Amino acid sequence: MFFASSRSNVGPSGRRAALAAIALCALAPLSAQAQAGFPNKPITLIVPFAAGGSTDLVARVVAEQMRHELGQMIIVDNRAGAGGQLGTEAVVRAAPDGYTIGMATVSTMAVNPIFYDKAEATNRQLLPLVNLVSIPSILSVHPSFPAKDFAGFVAELQRRKTGLSAPVPGVGSLGHLFVEAFGDEFKLKIVPVPYRGMGPAQGDVVSGLMPWLVDQAPSVLPLIKAGKLRPLAVAADKRLADLPQVPTLKELGHAELNDLVQTWFGLVVNAKTPPEVADRLRSAAQNALKAPETLTRFAQLAATPLGTGSAEFSQQISTQLARNRAIAKRAAIQVD
Repeated sequence: MFFASSRSNVGPSGRRAALAAIALCALAPLSAQAQAGFPNKPITLIVPFAAGGSTDLVARVVAEQMRHELGQMIIVDNRAGAGGQLGTEAVVRAAPDGYTIGMATVSTMAVNPIFYDKAEATNRQLLPLVNLVSIPSILSVHPSFPAKDFAGFVAELQRRKTGLSAPVPGVGSLGHLFVEAFGDEFKLKIVPVPYRGMGPAQGDVVSGLMPWLVDQAPSVLPLIKAGKLRPLAVAADKRLADLPQVPTLKELGHAELNDLVQTWFGLVVNAKTPPEVADRLRSAAQNALKAPETLTRFAQLAATPLGTGSAEFSQQISTQLARNRAIAKRAAIQVD
């Protein structure tokens, strides 16, 4: 190491430059060491929805296995509100050090930005880290509905022509987009009926007040198994083990509808997070998806592990956002 003596020809400015260089050399290894030691304290996983829903269930399954991978506790923090916007903003506001990560859904990343400028601005400050799982949806009818299969269902709707309606979990929701896209596909005018979540909508379909609905598999499979709903099609990459006789919408020739309501759940971090830290988190999440305990739990949710990294995940979000924006524009959906 070089030290300037009092007899050196180096002037004051030269000595200051030398000291600054020494300081930088000392700090750089410390920064690298801090990243190499990540994590050395608990991590917070923000879920932008209430406890008990699909997003929360996926988060807790993955968090438990990531804890083993990282050697640190992962604390699940539910911050519901504004359709997921409040929790998503909390991820952006957190220090970009990897100790705060967030759950992302198709709604927060590929639907909300269509209707809310604030959501679009928030999402630009996020790094899509890894897409964890996809969960299929099921199109079901009340058992009294005259159609016994999907083709018969469409034919019945076309025969009725008027008074067609379908429950959706709020204006501008993914379910709303599906109903509009479904109407376009089959040249039907279907009136979306907004509900405060799909729980009340399920109740109205089971009671016969509404004829049909599309909802996530974990929510409706118990009703189907109890004979309270009849499944006609699933939105999934392949048929479900619980419903092997029910075809996918893709099999039936409706690939876009099939993709539209396959919900997914991923992880995001502040976009300024150091690459080494982001890589560590991504690797831990991808390994967590391979754990037998994780696979067993996801099978119970009819969920398919994905594990896609940042580049592919970002492209998926971009593609789906453009598609959903086009559907919303065609349907002239307005959100207050």
